[in-house]
Amino acid sequence: MNQDDAIGRLARQIDEARQSEQLLSDSATIAAARRDGVSELHRICGAFVAAVNGKLVEGALELSPPVWSPDTFREPGTNLFQIAFEGREMQIAFQVPAQPVSTEKFAIPYILEGEIRTYNQPMLERFDIRSTLIFLCVEKAAASWHFFEWRTRRTGPVNGELLARLMEQLFSRP
Repeated sequence: MNQDDAIGRLARQIDEARQSEQLLSDSATIAAARRDGVSELHRICGAFVAAVNGKLVEGALELSPPVWSPDTFREPGTNLFQIAFEGREMQIAFQVPAQPVSTEKFAIPYILEGEIRTYNQPMLERFDIRSTLIFLCVEKAAASWHFFEWRTRRTGPVNGELLARLMEQLFSRP
């Protein structure tokens, strides 16, 4: 490895850390990043619902609320999106963590925390509600949603592929 490569990589890491620290030190910037993050999460849900509905022959997934406004974000309290199809439910609940920026439940600093809960009627009868943790993480001066599955230790971005995988499980369970 060339010393210039190592020095250049270190310089980039220092710059990225500094940008992240600046973002995380200003409460107005954190609040704006939270609102933008919630809007992005709703956009991901809406795109997923639209993509599935575009391929369905009958029926339709429903997203609630169908439209999201950043003004409806509850800073103290729980916020909820829901995707449903004939008794199969995906609830996406999120809230502000106890500290403005936290690493208590996830290694990457995050400014919102929550979970995606999936269930259907037979699962409810067995008290079997599946849960995947989600976090609005701040890296490289940008915020993005990540999931963490505590059973498998899997992690990755929150996207349509994740939502499809979680919803698909509701159709394969008795």
